[in-house]
Amino acid sequence: MNVLIVGLGRTGTHLSEALAEAGTHRVVAVEADEKRAGVLRPEGVRAIWADGCDPSVLEEAGARNSDLVVVTTGDDEDNLVIAQLAKFHFGVPRVIARVNNPRNNWLYTKEWGVDVAVSPTDIITKIIEEEMSLGDLVTLLKLKGGEVALVQMTLGADAKAAGKYLQDMTLPNGSVIVAIMREGEVIIPGGQTQLLAKDDLVAVTSVQNEQQLMEALQ
Repeated sequence: MNVLIVGLGRTGTHLSEALAEAGTHRVVAVEADEKRAGVLRPEGVRAIWADGCDPSVLEEAGARNSDLVVVTTGDDEDNLVIAQLAKFHFGVPRVIARVNNPRNNWLYTKEWGVDVAVSPTDIITKIIEEEMSLGDLVTLLKLKGGEVALVQMTLGADAKAAGKYLQDMTLPNGSVIVAIMREGEVIIPGGQTQLLAKDDLVAVTSVQNEQQLMEALQ
């Protein structure tokens, strides 16, 4: 996959190095501040020291043939300009952009050329909210644009689900237990499977039903 990263701060540098080390990606990076970026020069990555807001620079960097553009500069205005150029001028299939100021989230839409907006502040806030509201339910992965979650939880000794068979339980719509980890063994559950205290459960659920799933189990 051809990946173009614009912005070689610490985030952009670590990301470009990780993708390059994977060995399956051709990575090109653009950074306006040569002095700063030179200190963080990523290994195995072709780096261009120029302004990513300039269409000719993106052209030189291979935007037209890129499968993915990731914009990680520290300026939201620049990020949006670059995202628009990548999406609408060069026709890049997938554009991911960093949101530095959460107040600018509303601008990071597909109409502005952004397929996926990443806000570090929002991510931390959501993690805190989930930890406070869901207790022992841990979100492992978000799928389908954040609408579906893969979650994990450990049944306590006094959990409502402990001792029950799956066929006798009512789980929220869009929720299913896909695996049980018990004493080092992985169990793919069926209706006749009995849940026990200390079981580690892995479930798929719609994000809006995470709270109801926790309540049904614990």
